[in-house]
Amino acid sequence: MTVTATRTFEVRNPATTEVIAQVPNATSADAVAAVDAAAAAFPAWAATAPRARAEILRRAYELIVADTERLTALITSENGKSLEDARAEVGYAAEFFRWFSEEAVRTEGEYGVSPAGGTRSVVTHKPVGVAALVTPWNFPAAMATRKIAPALAAGCTVVLKPAAETPLTALAISELLTKAGVPEGVVGVVPTTDAADVVSTWLADDRVRKLSFTGSTGVGQVLLRQAADRVLNTSMELGGNAPFVVTADADIEAAVAGAMIAKFRNAGQACTAANRFFVHESVADDFVARFGAAVESLEVAPLISAKAVDNVAALVDEAVAAGARVTHRGTSGSGGWFYPATLLVDVHPGMRIAREEIFGPVVSVITWHDEQTLLAQANDSEYGLAAYVYAGRLQDALHIAESLDAGMVGVNRGVVSDPSTPFGGVKQSGIGREGARAGIREYQETQYFSVDWS
Repeated sequence: MTVTATRTFEVRNPATTEVIAQVPNATSADAVAAVDAAAAAFPAWAATAPRARAEILRRAYELIVADTERLTALITSENGKSLEDARAEVGYAAEFFRWFSEEAVRTEGEYGVSPAGGTRSVVTHKPVGVAALVTPWNFPAAMATRKIAPALAAGCTVVLKPAAETPLTALAISELLTKAGVPEGVVGVVPTTDAADVVSTWLADDRVRKLSFTGSTGVGQVLLRQAADRVLNTSMELGGNAPFVVTADADIEAAVAGAMIAKFRNAGQACTAANRFFVHESVADDFVARFGAAVESLEVAPLISAKAVDNVAALVDEAVAAGARVTHRGTSGSGGWFYPATLLVDVHPGMRIAREEIFGPVVSVITWHDEQTLLAQANDSEYGLAAYVYAGRLQDALHIAESLDAGMVGVNRGVVSDPSTPFGGVKQSGIGREGARAGIREYQETQYFSVDWS
């Protein structure tokens, strides 16, 4: 199901600011209609054999892969990321359908004898029901499929509100799901500029049994308060402020290569993006020189909006006023919402740029000399999503990784995301996990039967 509202809103290309589409602008009434369809479709979809659901998800994977170039162009036009980044996202997004097509048939449970005897316990899992999904603009394909795929694999039906900045990709994926064989009403896409109205409508609807949200910590806190009124099952993937640690014996060339990916993928607009670079003082000059040279050769993609550019610029200006120095800058595009890749040194851990999520192409370098201080500073954050460690000895890297307050740590690599692994954070970076076996569990309730065996 897709919304056919009479009112519309504009979608703009961040690289040019030009209007590229008009999209139906849903109201609370449309949100209710989407739940009507999802609730009506739920009994039949939940009763569909796991193998049948798996085959549909597998076809969805194949259709997305076959349509890679169109989806790549669509993501680039509405999100602004480079064609290379967009193409990689399409591949990543498709993998969730392949992974959860395999997980859909792994319906294991438990059977056992009660300790006191006389009964047998049978533990099983059932779909939670209608799931409301809310996704951000920075990965318009992958954030949608990372939620839709496990929900469908578990037997849930879903209503999805994509970000108003990037609704076109979600609508395209919905069309491909229909082609793959997803029945009418199982997936509903509800684009809107009034996110608060639509999502609040869902949270107040007794038929909605699950909320999965990816976005800022601030909005997540608001939604958790609303969900508390109904004690609603929730999953939250929220903000991040990832530390990137470089030790004295690290391979600097490898660390720079990893840093380029961890920081500048999607122009730094990722919750897993490295924000704070903790570099050992003995290799700091070498790291900055090499990293700076790479930064100066970089022309990054645009940010998502003029407001995003202003926010990044304000963080940099405030840091410089407080004593930080800009040592290297890349080139900037024109005609759209661009901010050049920027490297700052002499950053203090107490500066706002080191404490808040930058969400832009800015590197903040902090030097360290003893591990105890390093770990205290790296963990001194309300966030705990991702982290990165580069060290010469694997044992040292793992020791630091285990000491970091983060749900995911890249060890000698600048990427942590994979459909087969549990994506998620600690502290105010979220609740629950997406991907892996844990991802399907987020859309299931555990039930057990106590069977008389006298």
